[in-house]
Amino acid sequence: MGGGQTTPTKGTGLAPNIASLLCYICMPITSIIFLIIEKDNDDVRFHAWQGTAFGVGYILVIIALEILAAIFGAIASVLGIIIGFFIPIVGLIAFVVWIVCLIKAYQGERWRIPVVGDFAAKKAGIA
Repeated sequence: MGGGQTTPTKGTGLAPNIASLLCYICMPITSIIFLIIEKDNDDVRFHAWQGTAFGVGYILVIIALEILAAIFGAIASVLGIIIGFFIPIVGLIAFVVWIVCLIKAYQGERWRIPVVGDFAAKKAGIA
């Protein structure tokens, strides 16, 4: 669980829960910025790593699904439609996970997305 601190961190000058929340706002861009700026607070670093991994992973999954939909759509249009059907489903799931991340970060918790959260904890040095 997070420390629940309300004192500003040295690196960002923001309260840790606000800095943690901002890691998810425009991920992976904002999370990478916080990785560069924040060196001391473990909570912020965890959320920055998780936001980076989640954002990059989401982008890669969507690109892969679009490529697969195009390839299979060229072979048989029904296959492309079936694979293309998963793109908004993945987007909806990612949106729900994103909202949960925003809420938990603001509450000062280190909620871990399965697989991604473990990676983030190791990278932040809090595994």
